[in-house]
Amino acid sequence: MSTKKISFCSFLVLLLSFTFIQAQDTYLGEGPFDQLILRGAMLINGNGAPPIGPVDIVVEKNKIVNIKTVGYPGVKIDDSKRPQLKAGSKEIDCTGKYVLPGFIDMHGHIGGTSQGADSEYVFKLWMAHGVTTVREPSGRGLDWTLNLKKLSAQNKIAAPRLIAYTGFGQGSKNPISTAEQAREWVRNNAKKGADGIKFFGAEPEIMTAALDENKKLGLGSACHHAQMSVARWNVLNSARAGLTSMEHWYGLPEALFEDRTVQHYPLDYNYQNEQHRFEEAGKLWEQAAKPYSDHWNKVMNELIELDFTLDPTFNIYEASRDLHRARRAEWHEDYTLPSLWKFYQPSKISHGSYWHDWGTEQEIAWKRNFKLWMTFINEYKNRGGRVTAGSDSGFIFQLYGFAFIRELELLREAGFHPLEVIRAATLNGAEALKMDDKIGSIEIGKMADFVVVDENPLRNFKVLYGTGAIRLTEDNKVIRAGGVKYTIKDGIVYDAKRLLADVKKMVDEAKAKEGFELKQPGN
Repeated sequence: MSTKKISFCSFLVLLLSFTFIQAQDTYLGEGPFDQLILRGAMLINGNGAPPIGPVDIVVEKNKIVNIKTVGYPGVKIDDSKRPQLKAGSKEIDCTGKYVLPGFIDMHGHIGGTSQGADSEYVFKLWMAHGVTTVREPSGRGLDWTLNLKKLSAQNKIAAPRLIAYTGFGQGSKNPISTAEQAREWVRNNAKKGADGIKFFGAEPEIMTAALDENKKLGLGSACHHAQMSVARWNVLNSARAGLTSMEHWYGLPEALFEDRTVQHYPLDYNYQNEQHRFEEAGKLWEQAAKPYSDHWNKVMNELIELDFTLDPTFNIYEASRDLHRARRAEWHEDYTLPSLWKFYQPSKISHGSYWHDWGTEQEIAWKRNFKLWMTFINEYKNRGGRVTAGSDSGFIFQLYGFAFIRELELLREAGFHPLEVIRAATLNGAEALKMDDKIGSIEIGKMADFVVVDENPLRNFKVLYGTGAIRLTEDNKVIRAGGVKYTIKDGIVYDAKRLLADVKKMVDEAKAKEGFELKQPGN
């Protein structure tokens, strides 16, 4: 036994981890297997290619070892030409089913103390929607996230693969105020095992130093260009200094300004007033250069030349353009915790609860904002720029897992072909994480991360929601079609509907304990 002393904080992390393992439901999927064969699937491999099938996909442990076309549509498969199943192995009949790469959520927070959402709840919602890899852009603390990352890698918990980005300055005893302090913090962050840094902006000399040091160390980086620093440091500044990806869209319209240097703030604006913050943000894209103008083109082309990644997270702002739709989403009743529902309600304190006086005028402005924003994102993709899919769930009526599927629908609204949407949600994320040799597409030699669904998601992304898609049958019966059938991560097969049932049980128990009834605001 080691005699090394450990800090109280480290001990607390270990204690909480042990408690978490003990408390978590014992369902950890099935596998990995010496051999797993997915039989007769329609394959969407994630690289933009059209579906092909039927194919048999052969996995050994956690590696794809064979992808074999075994027939033609409408023609009986010759079993003698199929890969043979070894004794004691497992096969899944995927006849009529679609198999996609595991989804990559590039902006996923693992719950939050304010939301009352613990990691098991969040992980099972993600996994139930086919999300097998998540980049967390800062959270409750690096040690906490790294411990969950380790448990996930060891398959001791039902959880996606985790990529841990630390919020810049998180854990520092004092605010970072010099370039050398920035470099030292970045070096320490790397030593602790972080995969990257999430920035919110800072003074130019601090951002320059931090990004330079981070780039030297080969770590990833993301930035939400918050209004507190964006007037002196926008997306172009970050990209030129070595930032690898931007979150949301803040900082991009500012880089597109032609006739101003700051957002047109009302003179009574207060950033701490979140109605001010989000209402005025909805007017920002109309202050930028017009689509396809010289300056608009110049900024876009430079970002593409810098191999810069855009992670728009459309869904997290959708309530801004249609609050009624977001708060009435059908999954809230069964899958949203009471504590999370309370966090969403109008508040002057809770982040993202900016419904102080939200109405038609604000929503119309945000609809115009979305149109201009989506135009840039779609054209960025068309010119070869990398766009990924991220959800930023746990705020603004957006629920883990469900929000990721909504992000796919919004990429489609922006103009992406459904195959381009899937690529954004899989291979593009893997490329941005520099993990495309391991995940992001279904290829021989890559890890066995799959989404198996009964329906064709290219025709209707709603079949990926845990609640499925509404359909009328030939005999005039209303049914729910779809929902992910299996999520396979590291070669382990998870029943997605069982994961959802576990979440519903958590929510039901929390409601019973509190005597909680979900009610709409003001009722």
